[in-house]
Amino acid sequence: MLSGFFYKPMNVCYILYSPKLNRFYIGATHDGIEERLKKHNAHYHGNEHYTATADDWEIFLVIECTDYPQAIRIERHIKKMKSTAYINNLKKYPEMIQKLYQK
Repeated sequence: MLSGFFYKPMNVCYILYSPKLNRFYIGATHDGIEERLKKHNAHYHGNEHYTATADDWEIFLVIECTDYPQAIRIERHIKKMKSTAYINNLKKYPEMIQKLYQK
């Protein structure tokens, strides 16, 4: 640890997009999002993992959360919607994200 710097976990719900597949992936993490993206593109979680079907994942949207359980709740809500239009609207209309925090 560097003097004067403290590691603070970043709790986020994130949405990745693969141009090759034209598909989204929704996840939650308490690690850094850039590191998580690298792991998805490198198939870190094995070939059985959903994101192993592509290696061109890019960050579409990151929703910062107060804690990891909140990130999981938001992830589950977005997955439950099963809608590309809903995901696109989350990015287009930031006020929708404010409503997610209340769920």
